[in-house]
Amino acid sequence: MKVLLHPSYFPSIAHFVAMVQAEQVVLEECDNYQKQTYRNRTYVYGPNGRQALTVPVKHAKNATGHQKHKEVQIENNFHWQKQHWKTLQTAYRTSPFFEFYEDELAPFFQKKHHFLMDLTKESIHLICSCLDLDFSYQTTTTYEPEVSTELIDLRNLIDAKSGHSQGFDTYTQVFEAKHGFLENLSILDLLFNEGPQTVAYLERQKRL
Repeated sequence: MKVLLHPSYFPSIAHFVAMVQAEQVVLEECDNYQKQTYRNRTYVYGPNGRQALTVPVKHAKNATGHQKHKEVQIENNFHWQKQHWKTLQTAYRTSPFFEFYEDELAPFFQKKHHFLMDLTKESIHLICSCLDLDFSYQTTTTYEPEVSTELIDLRNLIDAKSGHSQGFDTYTQVFEAKHGFLENLSILDLLFNEGPQTVAYLERQKRL
């Protein structure tokens, strides 16, 4: 199975299910940037429920207002990384495996990235490192609305507002007793709650 995916910031569990189960991954690098997607955000489980962590980006300066995803720059005029890390500490400090991965993840939130694409791909590699996953991928060279039959197009997973249930298995979450089980959050939620069992969880989910 060869899948086509958008890179995103600490991708959703659905993204990682596709990546782990695929024989080959192709990352879309030639599309136009779109707002309100997982390209620059991820969702975690905070004390008040589903909470977005959004990477601020600089707006396009050309006349059309469009820009390529790989050209999008991050707005670093305020300490958003520090805010994200603080949110994760508040949300997951009491989870079973936060302290296990804390030292490996913390430096990421102290590093200043300039391009969103670099940030998102590094976040993916970081998670793969935590999980001892040997992750390799190809990238697109042109944007194609329709892809060949040998490639499974899962670019729609980048839509943060789809509201489509993936039907994934439940697992224990920190604030589940307060707000119930929340499906398809950031891979970070699964990592902090399931730890070394994360890969096994991803492998046993139904194919997307």
